[in-house]
Amino acid sequence: MAGFANAIYSHALFSVYRTFIRKNTVLLTTAFAGAFAFELAFDITSNKVWDSWNQGRQWKDIKHRYVVKEEEDDE
Repeated sequence: MAGFANAIYSHALFSVYRTFIRKNTVLLTTAFAGAFAFELAFDITSNKVWDSWNQGRQWKDIKHRYVVKEEEDDE
């Protein structure tokens, strides 16, 4: 049974190699796309964590207390 699992694992690795690593342009495109996706996900997650930890203490949360809206003149 171990030989069968190794054969499937080997076939999966070969499929990954054949799909992503065989050509340099595909490898670089995959690396850049993965880095971009990771950076985007990391930024969104870190901003959400920051906002949840500092809720009520940021300018966007207390702005309404200090900014006075100008009244429109009806002339």
